[in-house]
Amino acid sequence: MNVSIAQLLEVLENLISIHQTMLELAAQKTPVLVNNQVVELNTIIHKENKLIKQIEELERMRVQLTGEYLISRGYNPDPKVRVSDLIKIIFKAEEKKALSEVQARLLDVMTEMKKQNEVNQKLIKQSLAFLDYSLDLFVKTPEQDAFYQHPHQSGYSSVRNGLFDTKA
Repeated sequence: MNVSIAQLLEVLENLISIHQTMLELAAQKTPVLVNNQVVELNTIIHKENKLIKQIEELERMRVQLTGEYLISRGYNPDPKVRVSDLIKIIFKAEEKKALSEVQARLLDVMTEMKKQNEVNQKLIKQSLAFLDYSLDLFVKTPEQDAFYQHPHQSGYSSVRNGLFDTKA
């Protein structure tokens, strides 16, 4: 089978499109996290999971097309070959340029997605820290932290005397 660069470009364009949609979902997730909208967050995560499956399928296609292209050019197929590696072995200038441009666009979208996900991850960590702090306020009594107790004298009791009974 003769694989053309055009087929590979089409797969990469589809990857760009799906990654842009993932970026939009990541941006939608930020206010949802800030406002603690759990139902909306679950909806976004469900959409992301569907897109991830599509990305996985496109990535399999990319690896397959790359392998077939390498074989057609007399190279050994390797699933670890990246687009940048492929660009180095292409002789036609227009194919090289088209592949380079698509690669750059895909990298840009992925970089933006990484930045947005880092923001969302920080928001999640802050929310968890706030929840942990709030829970400690309900569970611990103020006297527990006011005085030092020798670790052997306290007996490392797992009973927490606070405003909230965790065993209820």
